[in-house]
Amino acid sequence: MKCRFILHIPREERDNAIRVCFQIELAHWFYLDFCMQNTPGAPHCGIRDFAKAVFHHCPFLLPHGEDVQKVLEQWKEYKMGVPTYGAIILDEALENVLLVQGYLAKSGWGFPKGKVNEDEAPYDCAVREVLEETGFDIKNRICHTALDVYIEQKITDQLVRLYIIPGVSKDTKFNPKN
Repeated sequence: MKCRFILHIPREERDNAIRVCFQIELAHWFYLDFCMQNTPGAPHCGIRDFAKAVFHHCPFLLPHGEDVQKVLEQWKEYKMGVPTYGAIILDEALENVLLVQGYLAKSGWGFPKGKVNEDEAPYDCAVREVLEETGFDIKNRICHTALDVYIEQKITDQLVRLYIIPGVSKDTKFNPKN
């Protein structure tokens, strides 16, 4: 099942093992969210073991098979420089805020946000990530002009921008997109 994330990578990206790691990460999330949940006894594995299995079973990754740890370290370093965008969603009284929990059981809570895709505008990334993580569409609640209201900070060389979205009813049903 994890192969479907890897097989359709454009040929020009297959030669860059670090770029492939983003697809491996998606496959790992899918495994954690769906395969483990729906398959009793499915082994729990971290991204390192998962990536090793993918590298050893995917023909175009086999040349990197012995260097999986090194590739993962380079990928994590690269990933830490990719900007993240999301939103701070507040209720009408500005007293409650929406937080989401990371995909691992021990992960902490935070604002819905995620990494920008190549050539994706910050506004579009925030809309996509909030929709994926909450099922709530903020597209019509922010504008992509200089009038945007957001908080932006650089944290360990990574830019984080959170758009402020006030006035969301506490009765709103939030559900992550599958």
